Amino acid sequence: MKQKSRNFILEFVFGILIIYTSVLILLFIFQRNLMYHPDENNYFGDKLEVKIQKVQIKTSDNINLLGWFHNKDLKNYKTILYLHGNAGKLENRIHKLNHFKDMDVNFLIIAWRGFSGNEGKPSEKGLYEDGKSAIMWLNSLGVVKEDIIIYGESLGTGIATEIAQNKNFAGLVLETPFTSMVEAAKNFYPYIPVGLILKDKYKNDEKIKNITIPILVMHGEADQIVPFWMGKKVFDLANDPKYSYFTSTDDHMMEYDEKLVLALNSFIESLN
Repeated sequence: MKQKSRNFILEFVFGILIIYTSVLILLFIFQRNLMYHPDENNYFGDKLEVKIQKVQIKTSDNINLLGWFHNKDLKNYKTILYLHGNAGKLENRIHKLNHFKDMDVNFLIIAWRGFSGNEGKPSEKGLYEDGKSAIMWLNSLGVVKEDIIIYGESLGTGIATEIAQNKNFAGLVLETPFTSMVEAAKNFYPYIPVGLILKDKYKNDEKIKNITIPILVMHGEADQIVPFWMGKKVFDLANDPKYSYFTSTDDHMMEYDEKLVLALNSFIESLN
């Protein structure tokens, strides 16, 4: 009887290990499908109120990226390079972009590879290339680094910190930043060794130390996707000069209300 019980326990444990290992294998294979969501649509019919030009930006690996470019005055105003998050099309950011029409700023927002009809598949290395290609495209118009503000939204903060390292850009805006993708993933998969199987790690907490330009960090304490403590830690690790816009009510999709727009505009004006 004892032998049967022992065999049952061993078989049960072995079965659990097989299931767990199978889950790890599936997560490893399909992890980028869980991280990147190009087809997710949060577009609620917002009408674009700011004039944009649709442009094509070619990367070094010959992928054409769709971009929206707003040229108000390249000589006299700074230019925002907007790097969006892990889900949706450019249209999903219209409610934010519309506020830029009332600011003394130009902007370029790009869609990542695999997003908004672009070719290719998203990856950490690929998105770094997309961001750097956008910088080069602006440079080709005569926009120098000192006149570019890098703006990262959620996942986009990972690309923003990468390309801002040791560079003399005008400034850096991080909206709902995470410390690293490994730590962020642990919130959703606490029993998975994500540090071992994760391909795209986006180590913001390490790279922020290599950035010396003015930084604005924006985050809400009610964020259910990227915990607020991560944004606070990124801010604490950042070098001066640094500024924060923290709220007690904002979730991951921060409310572009009068207070946020004022904080953002004040930061931009301080860079001129």
